[in-house]
Amino acid sequence: MAIGLRADVLRPTDSERAARVTYVELFFDLVFVFGLTQLGAYLYENQTLLGALEGAIMVCALWWAWVSTTWVTNWLDPVRVPVRVAVIALAFVAFVMSAAIAEAFGDRAWTFALAYIVLKLGRAAFMVWATARHDRQVAHDFGNVLAWALAGSALWIVGALLPLPAQLPFWAAALGLELVGSVLGYPVPGRGRMEIGRWDVSGAHIAERTALFVLIALGEGLLVTGFAFVAEESSTERVIAVVTAFVAAAACWWIYFDHGERIGSEAIEAAEAPGRVARTAYSWVHLLIVGGIVLLGVGDKEVLGHPHEQSVAAVVTVLGGPLLFLGGTVLFRRVLERRWMRAQLAGIAGILVVAVATPWLDPLGTGSLAALVLVATAVGESVERMRRRAPKGG
Repeated sequence: MAIGLRADVLRPTDSERAARVTYVELFFDLVFVFGLTQLGAYLYENQTLLGALEGAIMVCALWWAWVSTTWVTNWLDPVRVPVRVAVIALAFVAFVMSAAIAEAFGDRAWTFALAYIVLKLGRAAFMVWATARHDRQVAHDFGNVLAWALAGSALWIVGALLPLPAQLPFWAAALGLELVGSVLGYPVPGRGRMEIGRWDVSGAHIAERTALFVLIALGEGLLVTGFAFVAEESSTERVIAVVTAFVAAAACWWIYFDHGERIGSEAIEAAEAPGRVARTAYSWVHLLIVGGIVLLGVGDKEVLGHPHEQSVAAVVTVLGGPLLFLGGTVLFRRVLERRWMRAQLAGIAGILVVAVATPWLDPLGTGSLAALVLVATAVGESVERMRRRAPKGG
């Protein structure tokens, strides 16, 4: 007896809906504004090595939750009612997970772990059910994903049961298992593994969805910085700090959207293995970009709150965001264009020079110089694009 959803809810390949980003997908993204805000607040309040490791676990979990759902809606048509209901249900679970971030390594460890487990198991199970009658290969592949998700869930549960010193390595192992599964193609004995190279993905959809998430992350950073500014009395230092934060965010937007964003869909569509290119460029490399933007907001808040109190934690926070962002964008362009972008490499070198000079700087000076490096990188990006006569984005 055949099982699975009777209605065919796969995205149509012969209409304008093939690559369209739908409003329910944007609704799903709004949940992650809350998640990113919670994550930024946690990192700001826990500027220690342990806090950094915990923050890395949560940003990876948050990103994997979002990007994996994006892959699902790349196959399924969110206009169809069953898919729309599933996306909204997943958004609620992501909302619960986001609400638990502040105490994920404390009293709400169970809430965070269970929400993440429900999200990934529900997503994979729905994909199998939705495609079983209409694309058996996709259903088979996500059956493998479901098997790996079940194995990883055990690590999340065990970690939530244990006290903090043991919780962190178990959750790190759970995320590592997901990464290994993605690299290997989720092999299962007797079922083989998925061949991601043969996946027929919509490059335009994945590129636009991810670009919108980058935009949301930048907006969330400005939101947090703005709230931090209005919560304190105005001063010359704080005015300089908030202007610097805006300039840095605008420069990041320019670096990402001037040219790099628009070539993503073209590179995927032209690739012999589009699924593999999309996975590397968007599932993996974009974690650095988004993590850098989150840390950029934390650094802006640090400069606003303590403009003259230099410390190792402040240096890492203020310069870590630009460094991660530039490192992510240079790898992104490397994957798509098979070349190293000189502007981003020069920007990374500039941030490292600022890092060397931090013993003679305060957070305000460090943040201001980092923003200038980002602006110079944005200018270099445009100059290089114009020299190559490549089309502009934005």
